[in-house]
Order: sequence, then structure tokens, then C-alpha cells
Amino acid sequence: MPPTVLLIFGGKCCCKYSQNDILISLLLQQFQQSKTNGSTNGDQYDIAIVGGGMVGMAMACSLASMPLTKQLSIAIIDRNPALKSGTSIKKVDFPDPRVSTVTPASISFFKDIGAWDYVQQHRHAYFDKMQVWDYTGLGYTKYHARDVSKELLGCVVENKVLHSSLFSCLQKNDCRKTIHPANLTSMSLQPSSSSVGMADSSSPSSKGLAKLELSDGSRLYAKLVVGADGSKSEVRNLAGIKESGQKYSQNAIICTVEHIVENRCAWQRFLPTGPIALLPIGEKYSNIVWTMDPKESLERKLISEDDFVKAVNGALDYGYGPHPKSSLFGEFSASGCFEVPPKVVKLVSERMVFPLSIMHADAYVAKRVALIGDAAHTVHPLAGQGVNLGFGDAFALSKVIADGVAVGSDIGEVTLLKKFEVERRVANSTMMTILDGFQKAYTVDFGPLNILRAAAFNAANLIPPLKRNIISYASGEMRFPLFA
Repeated sequence: MPPTVLLIFGGKCCCKYSQNDILISLLLQQFQQSKTNGSTNGDQYDIAIVGGGMVGMAMACSLASMPLTKQLSIAIIDRNPALKSGTSIKKVDFPDPRVSTVTPASISFFKDIGAWDYVQQHRHAYFDKMQVWDYTGLGYTKYHARDVSKELLGCVVENKVLHSSLFSCLQKNDCRKTIHPANLTSMSLQPSSSSVGMADSSSPSSKGLAKLELSDGSRLYAKLVVGADGSKSEVRNLAGIKESGQKYSQNAIICTVEHIVENRCAWQRFLPTGPIALLPIGEKYSNIVWTMDPKESLERKLISEDDFVKAVNGALDYGYGPHPKSSLFGEFSASGCFEVPPKVVKLVSERMVFPLSIMHADAYVAKRVALIGDAAHTVHPLAGQGVNLGFGDAFALSKVIADGVAVGSDIGEVTLLKKFEVERRVANSTMMTILDGFQKAYTVDFGPLNILRAAAFNAANLIPPLKRNIISYASGEMRFPLFA
């Protein structure tokens, strides 16, 4: 019996193939590529990734890191100048207000594709504890990594650092990639060989593939088009995939602030108009994500820096209501007692305002099309799960593609891509439902409901199995809370 190879990815065993299987698959890829390189009507690729943001780049890095997919030809379509010259990151600069809270599962993903070493060369902040509380003073919860025998709960990283790390990883990877600095303008399916008529002018090598036309006048063909182009996805639109959702009557203000002491904890307080989060970003800096109604957000954006700092400190302290009392609920350890977040002393970035919404595509896949990240779903930022769901999509889709390559399947066939959709729709829908429920629960200031919310906080704080399940789920271990 020939030796076998176990492909380990994201801490999980993805697939098991013999060395002969892998060799045959690679030879088949080379044969198919040599057969189709003769197209004169446009370049042909195995995969075209539309959108070179964090999720799109993670998809490319994932494919480039796996033995069965690293030989695939990849086109990345995005006009972002950073994909041409890279992003200049200077340690002396203040942290950018656009950050992501990366879960342990996503950190493992980055390590496996070879990108996490780049992240660690720049500013980032691991945290191992988090405090969440209610403005009424009736309840709070403290989470510690040690509750689930882990070293950390997550890591806050600037988006430009994540993107630059993925880009650097891809540039140093020996893979067949081409970056097209353009926008997608049209997409269509070429007729298959069996349906070609006398008037068809397509190259024989492009039959049945997706044809993409770009804003620079170029044209290319692909076996699979991956839409990673955000919530207003052109790929989703051109593929005729509908979506459902709604705009929340809320905006989020994000900015970077400075403390006198270093912040090592993630803090979140639920206020009558939405949550405010204080996230460590390294050194003595933190990131603010403050949700409120649109009118208030515009007012907060325009007030003086001093007044804004006072408002932030009030929202994280005695503003809107009292502190929860630790002794009231039988806290028995100092580490579990309620703490006041470190005071903000200075605003060090611009205040950026974003409207909030929830959206879910009716389908993730179609013939030669797959959607990942915000192109497939958007969520409320209150738990920082948006980009982590996108990274999960990238991992799952690359795994399905590898499985297809191993058995010689057409990677653009819906029957193969459906495996990706089935896995990710369940995971994403569950998280979206939980976050949407939290959002709706905190848009109503009603006495009995306030008591129920406080009871939920205190239950999570005082019932260890419940707390462990919540931490594991939020960390990216996609198990259902309470039923794991």
C-alpha cells in the first residue's frame, strides 16, 4: 500500500490522500492547463477572486498553502493600490481606527497559511479576559481564557496589518497568481461544447467557463469565480443571487483613543441606544466601537475632542446608570469582581461613522460562482465576528476545492460547491441569529426586559458550563451554545 498524506488545516484533519493520488491530481492539473493556455480571446485561470480585501486575500493564501491547490492559477481582481505596491506601515503612526478582533480559530487559520508571523511583526494586542455589563447596573459577566483552558480569547489587529500580512505571505508563496488592477464590469457563462452553434466565436478552450470583462478593457475566463467583493458585491449581482436583510436604525462610531496605562482587557457595555466597546490595540492605545442612533452619531462626530473623550468615559463608567455590584450575586474571587475600564485621556484618530445592517444572500453558490465574506453575509459588529466568519468561509471553500481537485472534479460545478454552502450557511446563520437577537433585545428599554437581560448576564457569569460554551462558540469553535 502506498504511503498516505494527511492534510492538516486549521487544527483539523481535512482529508487523507495517498501520494499517488496527489501526483495524479497535479499531473492532471498540468495537462488541463497546457490544453487551455492556447486561448486567444483572454487569459484563462482556474480561479478568479473578485475582491482583494482581507477575506479575498485569505482565500488566495489558503489555496496557495495547500498541496492540492497550490498549482492552480489564480487571478485577483481589485483596484486597491495596496495590491500593487503594498501598504506602508510605520510603527510611529497612531493605530488606525479600522481594526478586527481575531478569534483563536482565525489565528490558527493564519498560522496554517503562513501569515501570522507577519502580523506579529507589527502592532497587535492579545487579550485573555473580557467584561460585559448592562447600563442598568443589574448584571455583568467576566470571561477569562482560563475558563476554557486557553491562553487567550482573541487578538485585536488593525485591518491594514492583517491585509498587509496576507499580501506579504502571498507574494512570498510559490503560487501561480496574477493581480488585475481593475473592476469587474460584466460576467457571463460561456456555452458548453454540446450547445455551441456555428455562430459562436469563443475559443475552444473557454467553453463552459465564466467570462469576466474588466474596467480596463481586458477579458479573462475562469472555472470558478469567488465573490469576495463586499456587501455590495458585483459578483452576487451579476450572478443573479438575491439577498435579504435590513438596515438597522443605528450607526457605529469608530476611533482610536489613548490611556495613561496599557489596556489588557476587552470591555463592552450595553447602553440604551446600543453597545460601546473598548478594545486593546497595543501599547497604551484602545479602539472604540460605539453604536448609537444615526442622529446622535453625527452629533458625536462633530463635537470637540475633549467633549467626545468625556462622553466616552461617561459611557464606560457611571453614565446611563450605576455599576453592577459584585457582592449582590455572590462573587467569590477578586478576578471575578466588576472592574472599571481604564480612563481615556486623548483621542488620537479621526472619528469614522458607518451605518449598520444585516444581510444574507439567498444562496452562496451558483454555476461557477461562490460567495464568501460580506458578499454572502453581513452582521452587527457587537461581537466582532464579521471578518472571522469570512475567514471561516475562505477556509471551508478552499478545503472543498482541494477535495474536488483530488478526485478530478470540475471545481466550478454546483454539486461540489454546494458542500461549501451547506457547511457555512448553518454556521453563519446561527451566529447572525444570535447577534441580531442581541441587537433587538437592546433596542427596548422596558423594566421586565431589563431584568431578564440582567438575569442572562448573571447566569453566564455564575454557571461555569454555560460560560465555557459561550467562550468556545465566540472563539470560533462552531458548537451550539448549551448543546455542545
